[in-house]
Amino acid sequence: MTTTTLDDVAAAARVSRSTASRVLRGAGPVSDDARRAVLDAADRLGYVPHPGARSLASGRGERIVVAVGSPSPDLLADPYVARVVASAGGVADAEGTGVALRWLGGAPGAELDRLARDPGVGGVLLVDYAAHVPPLVPRALAPRVAAIGPADVGVRAFDVDAAAGIAALVRHVLGSGRREVVMLAGPAWLPGTRRAVDAYAAVVAAAGEPRRVVTADLTAGAGAVGARDARRRWPRLDAVVAMSDTLALGALRALAEDGVTVPDDVAVTGFDDQPLVREAGLGLTTATHPVEQIAAAATAELLGRRRAESRTFPSHVVARATA
Repeated sequence: MTTTTLDDVAAAARVSRSTASRVLRGAGPVSDDARRAVLDAADRLGYVPHPGARSLASGRGERIVVAVGSPSPDLLADPYVARVVASAGGVADAEGTGVALRWLGGAPGAELDRLARDPGVGGVLLVDYAAHVPPLVPRALAPRVAAIGPADVGVRAFDVDAAAGIAALVRHVLGSGRREVVMLAGPAWLPGTRRAVDAYAAVVAAAGEPRRVVTADLTAGAGAVGARDARRRWPRLDAVVAMSDTLALGALRALAEDGVTVPDDVAVTGFDDQPLVREAGLGLTTATHPVEQIAAAATAELLGRRRAESRTFPSHVVARATA
């Protein structure tokens, strides 16, 4: 069954998408002719707004909440979260609503309950959340929630194929003759960590090598500490595959300070292909993570603008100077 979208209504009424949105939300200037055309088209096509869009149209929803479900609020300043907020904001603005950023705190279930009761919340994007957070989403809120990342139960999930990206990076460094490859992984509470480690482990096992994994927080400082820890544990390591560009930058800094040459002595890769890292010309080999596309697709579906063709986005290696 094909779902009728706001774009379909606008096309049938021969008006712009923004005009159709204003009519159906009952907000903003619209001519009488356009209003009649949109309402007739919506009735003829059987258009039913998504729950998030209905709350916005009724005046009950004023914002999309980007909810960070990490154990501490530090990740509110994470570049990844900033990319999600910016992209979600662009989509939400076209619908006449805004975006708010919130940490779910030490009792995420209670905070999600509050969001469910808040008439101003049109939708929630979960980001950087612990594995136990998605199952805490109240049933009444679930239709208005999308997780940016893996989520096994309770809510729809929009994510990058990180396993494929990490596996491709490991194969890339092994293909250049490296053998003692260390995975610099994120914290255990993050669902994506296990997925990344499993992907890494499968590739090194196929190459006849053991797992060499160091876990760290998602900061450059933690990446530096992790890289030094890895060198103490495996003095002959010749490659570091980091779970994020931020961790990789910390590893690069530590290696440079310790007199280790990259990539001659140790190859380093990240994951994310962060715009700032790319534009700084640091030459970091990484894998793509289309955060903006993922956040835009999730926000659009929350607001009933369009249903994503796929909720899993591909990742591929971007080879540069560090590996």
